[in-house]
Amino acid sequence: MNTQTTPINFAAARRAMIDSQLRTSGVNEAFVLGRMGDVAREDFVPEGARGTAYMDRAIRLDDGGSLPSPLFHGMMLAEARPQSGDTVLIVSGGSDYLAELVRPLVASVEVISAADGAAGKAKTKNASLLLIDGAVQELPAKLTNRLADDGRVVAGLIEDGVTRLAAGRKAGKGAALIALAEIGAPRIGAFDKEESWSF
Repeated sequence: MNTQTTPINFAAARRAMIDSQLRTSGVNEAFVLGRMGDVAREDFVPEGARGTAYMDRAIRLDDGGSLPSPLFHGMMLAEARPQSGDTVLIVSGGSDYLAELVRPLVASVEVISAADGAAGKAKTKNASLLLIDGAVQELPAKLTNRLADDGRVVAGLIEDGVTRLAAGRKAGKGAALIALAEIGAPRIGAFDKEESWSF
């Protein structure tokens, strides 16, 4: 009895992800397809999840975080449109995959944990682009204060239990997010709203 398994062709899996998940959902920007075709998503998941790295779903990470689906990242990059002069602040969902996608496209990238993001702890003080690698209930002023005036934000947003891709810009002391498209994204608990009591 032969118990050998066929090795996974990850390059073919990346091409299939682009053709069957990104392109069919309207993500056709050359820079997005190029980066997502170049970066080995399987290197950013636990060993036991490598075989499912290109499926259309989020993957739970060993540290309790999550790697969102390929479509979430594709739509996020397409909306963010990173530029060569951008100073980017990324709130990590537990993986460095998003940072690796963005890094060659911009001037600088700082990656911070979800806890540091919720507390506004970052070295970067005038980021032109803030990316949150998952879905949040609210965007704390402590974090948006790290953005330059008119700085862009792209994140997952939880509204009434539904996650959507959302984008906004800093204006004054805060940044409001506008929901763009419904898409599954892992919740980042550090950004949950405090529960309030009412009678």
